[in-house]
Amino acid sequence: MSGQVLTPASEADLAAAIAAASGAGEPLAIEGNGTRRALLRPVQAARTLSTRGLSGITLYRPQELIISARAGTPLPEIESALAEKGQHLIAEPPALSALFGAERPPTIGGLVSTNLSGPRRITGGAMRDHVMGIRAVTGTGEVFRSGGRVLKNVTGLDLCKLLTGAYGTLGVLTEVTLRVLPAPAASGTLAVRVADLAAGVRVLSAGLCSPFGVSGAALLPQGTQDGTAGRPGPLALLRIEDFAESVDYRIGRLRADLAAMGEVSRIEHEESRALWAAVREAGPLGAAPEEAVWRVSVKPTAGPSVAAAAGLDKVLLDWGGGLVWLAGPATPEAHARVVAAAGAAGGSFTLFRAPEPLRAAVAVLPEEPAPLAAIGRRVKAVLDPKGILNPGRMRAGC
Repeated sequence: MSGQVLTPASEADLAAAIAAASGAGEPLAIEGNGTRRALLRPVQAARTLSTRGLSGITLYRPQELIISARAGTPLPEIESALAEKGQHLIAEPPALSALFGAERPPTIGGLVSTNLSGPRRITGGAMRDHVMGIRAVTGTGEVFRSGGRVLKNVTGLDLCKLLTGAYGTLGVLTEVTLRVLPAPAASGTLAVRVADLAAGVRVLSAGLCSPFGVSGAALLPQGTQDGTAGRPGPLALLRIEDFAESVDYRIGRLRADLAAMGEVSRIEHEESRALWAAVREAGPLGAAPEEAVWRVSVKPTAGPSVAAAAGLDKVLLDWGGGLVWLAGPATPEAHARVVAAAGAAGGSFTLFRAPEPLRAAVAVLPEEPAPLAAIGRRVKAVLDPKGILNPGRMRAGC
């Protein structure tokens, strides 16, 4: 990527910059604060177009559970505004600043573009489920809007869903509108010591199938990391959030139900919050800076077998076992094992972080089925006909 970075101060300036690049057939690398440059494939572009000049909350109506912000608004600014009113982002999106070694916080546009969700994904849904509306610019410099600021606001093709998770390859977000919810007043976590990963997933499944409203279900095979206060692992973690009295009651009932499955201990409010903040950021994975990181999505019961087949020492399971974080040598051989393990389990993989040579040499995402790929090409041809927006970010040649 070139060292030249364009930072338009308005949507009109951003659209003009894209139109000029389109006219010249000049590819652009699209980013917010550049916190996820090591995610997916490297983009080969003459210049970088950043949205960080488009910052600020444009509308916040706490009573209506709606917030709108320009795409370059840093995540902490959004979270701070919501916290003042006792609210939060439903999908618990991770910043992953430590994982990527980022000096700046991620932007809200970057979070939507990557569709990353945290531990609450199992009950609250993905980031894309809470995107109510967007403003964006196509690869020809045309400004468009999709969705709105009410729950039922889309007819026809839902461009909000289409651009969420497109990694800036279909359009450049300039503003997003998100649905929010009241933040829970209290948090408590049960930690169950188990014999192995399979036993841990059984504990997580029991918690998620209980009537007690578990909002986080993760497994720390490495044991004593990030808020577990010296407790040995593997540890199955189950979080319950609500007002304090409800948390106490439900934690007590669930603890009794899980007593036969292993040694159970309780992690209290502040320690519980810190622990799940670490899980959200993949801190317990313990990935070294030189190691590659993969995310594998499978059915929860397949999580332990994927971890075993991948043959990597560093593992973290979230989403009840359905999200498998792996870290290990940044080699084609390690990548091939992860890809094979994901395929054998009927899941999907993402080469989430790796040195640029590896990301350029291997598939960072599974190949799409031919019919779906054909639809994707047609959509790309409409929104970015010259292919100037983040070319090659997701797959080679597109």
